[in-house]
Formats: sequence, structure tokens, C-alpha cells
Amino acid sequence: MIRMTVHQSRYDLRAFLRNRQSQFFTLALPILFLVIFASVFGGSGQTTQVAGGRISTSVYYVPGIMALGVIAACFANLVASVTAQRERGVLKRRRATPVPAAAIIAGRVLVAIVLAVVMAAVLLGIGWAAYGAHVPGRTVVIGAASFCCLGYALTSLIRNEDSAQPVTQALLLPLYFISGVFVAVSVLPDWLADVGAIFPVRHLADALLVAYNPYTTGLGFAGLDLLIVAAWGAAGLLVALRTFSWQPLGR
Repeated sequence: MIRMTVHQSRYDLRAFLRNRQSQFFTLALPILFLVIFASVFGGSGQTTQVAGGRISTSVYYVPGIMALGVIAACFANLVASVTAQRERGVLKRRRATPVPAAAIIAGRVLVAIVLAVVMAAVLLGIGWAAYGAHVPGRTVVIGAASFCCLGYALTSLIRNEDSAQPVTQALLLPLYFISGVFVAVSVLPDWLADVGAIFPVRHLADALLVAYNPYTTGLGFAGLDLLIVAAWGAAGLLVALRTFSWQPLGR
């Protein structure tokens, strides 16, 4: 099973590397966001309130944009690619082969996690070199796996390939603003911050921020936030197991 999963993931990774649009939105866009937000809002002397004190606003944006990069690789890109493969009949043909369904699914998840880790490493390097940000705790894999599960759950609700990108962006963009990715939670109205706290985007961003926060003691591992992210992932997995389709839905 492991050998089949790795074998399958090579083809999915090759397909990603041939898709310039997916590469831009998954890899280049988070870097662009980091540079823009850190430059515009993280000027000299600008600080943001976090647990324990204040940190440079430029440093604050590094874990937030890292969360965006993980979600882009494991949720937005996965939803778009899986929906497209389903509607074009690719999933149906793959399911007809002797390869187990679990290997096909796991191969795509493995590619998403690899992309998330690469994206996090790139943002870590930029954050360390440009803004003096510290290396965070190991929370990326948990967030990546959970958002992969949520991505598979969402594909069951999207009926055609053209709707995949608009639906994912309509869901994610408001969450980025109320979850501490684009705007610090400390400046949000209390009611809006409470709404953001319901969703996993906020908790993934918080988990990465805890690791970056210089006032954090211990291992910098936000157990409660990661538990909430994992719970959302488990819920997404249950929905995906019940509703995921190998057959085109828009025909």
C-alpha cells in the first residue's frame, strides 16, 4: 500500500508541476502576500499585541501567511484538482484500475502535505532572513492533513469544475480576514473575533503564532488549537467517507 501510494503521488506531483496556474496560487501567492502585508503594515516601529507582549508586525505576518500557504496547498488546490479530475472522468478511470482507492486518495494527500511543508520552509526562510522571525514548532503536518480531509469533504458539494475556485475563495477570503491572517485578531471587534474562533483557519494561524511568539515558554506547541484543527479534520473525513464520489456530478 505504501509503495502504491508513493507511486501514485509521483503522477499527481508531476501534474501539479505542469500546471502554472496551480503553482502560482499555491506557491507564489503566499510569498507575494507576505511581502505586501509585511511591507505595507510592518514598517519600522510597528508592533502588534500578542499573548505576553508586543512583537513586530512584520514578524506577526509570517505565521499567518504560513497558515494561508498550508491551506492553499491542502485545501484550495486540492479541491480544484480533485474536482477537475472527477468531472473529466480521471477519478472514474483510476478507480477502475486494480490500485486500491485508499492509495489513490493517500497519494493526492501526500502531494498536498509535501507542498505545504515546502511552502512553510520557504516562508520560514524569508521570515528568518528578512524579518528575524524564529523557527516555529512542528504544526504544519497536522494542519495540512486536517485541511486535506476538509478539502475532500468540500469536493462532494461542488457540482462542476468551474465552480471549484470561486467556491473555495468565497469560503476562505472572509475567514482569512477574521482569523488573524490578514488582520490582527487584537484589532477585530469582539463578536467578529468570536466568529473566527469557530473555524479551523483561526486555530491553525494561532498555533503557528504561538510557536513564533518570543514570549511563549516551553516547546511552543499549541495543543488546544491543534486539537480543534484535528477535530475539524476528523469531521471532514467523516463527511468525505460518506459523500465522496468517483463519478462526475455535473453531467
